[in-house]
Amino acid sequence: MTNMTLSIPELIHKEMMVHSEIKWSDVARQAFEKKIKELHWMDRLLEKSNLTQKDAEEIGHKIKQGINQRFSE
Repeated sequence: MTNMTLSIPELIHKEMMVHSEIKWSDVARQAFEKKIKELHWMDRLLEKSNLTQKDAEEIGHKIKQGINQRFSE
């Protein structure tokens, strides 16, 4: 297995030390595995897509506008 060094804010480190019984390297590994699975799923989804970057940005903009309207009412 490969080792990795991470930098984290001091405040998070202090909180982690409060729960030293947790294997934080396992927590990080699980988070990495989850993110990789999400990325693989997205890659499979997008390989069949005809959307351009511009299309995706326009859809994202419309979604943000809708959310903004919903919360400002």
